[in-house]
Amino acid sequence: MKDYYDVVIIGAGAAGMMCAIEAGRRYRTVLLIDHSPKIGKKIRISGGGRCNFTNMNTLPEHFLSSNPHFSKSALSQYTPYDFVQLIEKHDIQFHEKAAGQLFCDDSAQQVIDMLIEECEKAKVEFSLANQVNNVEHANANKYEITTDLGDVICDSLVIATGGLSIPKLGATKFGYELASKFDINVVSPKPGLVPFVIKDKDLQSLRGISLPAQVSSNNSVFDDSLLFTHRGLSGPSVLQISSYWYKGDEVKINCCPDMDLFELLKNKKNDGYTRQIKNLLYELFPHRFVDYILPLSSGQMRISEVSDKDLEKIANSIHKWNIFPVGTEGYPKAEVTVGGIDTKELSSRTMESREHKGLFFIGEVLDVTGHLGGFNFQWAWSSGFAAGQVV
Repeated sequence: MKDYYDVVIIGAGAAGMMCAIEAGRRYRTVLLIDHSPKIGKKIRISGGGRCNFTNMNTLPEHFLSSNPHFSKSALSQYTPYDFVQLIEKHDIQFHEKAAGQLFCDDSAQQVIDMLIEECEKAKVEFSLANQVNNVEHANANKYEITTDLGDVICDSLVIATGGLSIPKLGATKFGYELASKFDINVVSPKPGLVPFVIKDKDLQSLRGISLPAQVSSNNSVFDDSLLFTHRGLSGPSVLQISSYWYKGDEVKINCCPDMDLFELLKNKKNDGYTRQIKNLLYELFPHRFVDYILPLSSGQMRISEVSDKDLEKIANSIHKWNIFPVGTEGYPKAEVTVGGIDTKELSSRTMESREHKGLFFIGEVLDVTGHLGGFNFQWAWSSGFAAGQVV
């Protein structure tokens, strides 16, 4: 690599490559540095290996941030339709799942190959398996980057190093540490889209059971499936609410969101239904779940023998199952990092630092976290595109 570039991007993930492509198209000399020898590891494993590369229903309200308006500008500059055009240009076949989620028909590797090809067309230079050791803001508003493979100078420095999720893929604190060095505030990061750990040995008897559920915490609510694991709870509804949950918070779970269970039980009683309560509930829920929720003595009672008040208690044990997780499974199981570079420090149009000209932050390293379902990739494309127009 040479010693001077117009733009140096640290992090060759989704956001970094998108930014490199756009900057290169503007005839900027671009160096893309990554400490890993392989590009796009997180892309490769996403969507079960098929990459949920965007969501056609992307809106600002699908993102969590201390500044909920920050994402609007970038998302409007580069939309899901723009990325689909790029996918179609490369003849990558894809399909739509629930709620606008788009996946490759074949493999996530197709998205990686597409981004590499676009980088090469834009004459982007890669420097892989290269560790950045130091960054200094030199005279004349230039940045000096010290790496294992030599020193480089640039006018624009873009940090696209991601968050702390899935450390086995190479996640580091680099982006946060560099921000602190430049006195840029960092919103305390925590794991997001991550399973809960529940301290209840009996809950292990439900391992593998999946139910539709409405899960809420801190005034946020998600309706989707819930999965019991050997350590606690997972599934889309739980992963979604985990981004809004903090240790000590209560999580409210309605395991029968589409039905008023009390009304059903009361109506069965009034209609002369004589079977045991558990037999009716067995028709609605997995047997192991009913046995866990319902005390043995209550389950063996016939509906005709139970007062309306007790029927309501039974219904509420399913509609209003409130828990206090002891924690989450942490960054190793988290799909994203909540928190990051404080967006108040940046321009929402360009991703550039307000105080440090030529310093940009994009992608997951920012305090912008998408919901489950392709939104985080769209944020990577949009924020990378926005910065790529001006670096």
